[in-house]
Amino acid sequence: MPSVKQFQVTFDCAQPERVATFWCAVLGYDLTPSDDPDTWSACVDPSGVGPRLFFQRVPEDRVVKNRVHLDVRVGTGLVGEERLAALEAECARLLPLGAVRVQLLPADEENESCIAMQDIEGNEFCLD
Repeated sequence: MPSVKQFQVTFDCAQPERVATFWCAVLGYDLTPSDDPDTWSACVDPSGVGPRLFFQRVPEDRVVKNRVHLDVRVGTGLVGEERLAALEAECARLLPLGAVRVQLLPADEENESCIAMQDIEGNEFCLD
């Protein structure tokens, strides 16, 4: 069985170019030129390491919680107050871009702290 070498993450959304621009700013990705930015848009990791993100316009609104979400890994290897400071700094950077802070999920016996967020169309993601 062949192994998968690449994948893309696809977002259903109302305004593809707007959402793609948001995620480019979050991740440091580059916006891919689209022949129809009202219908689709995409962004790519300039290093070629991360997955391509694809944004497609759909007519229906989002009505339920995401079954899949992105974890934006800003606190990798950090613990305690140092981790919280990194998460809070990234949260502060993303709020002016239109992100919404949902809640801090504090560390417990199994997991380090993370911050639940939403993008500009309400898609959930975590600062981890």
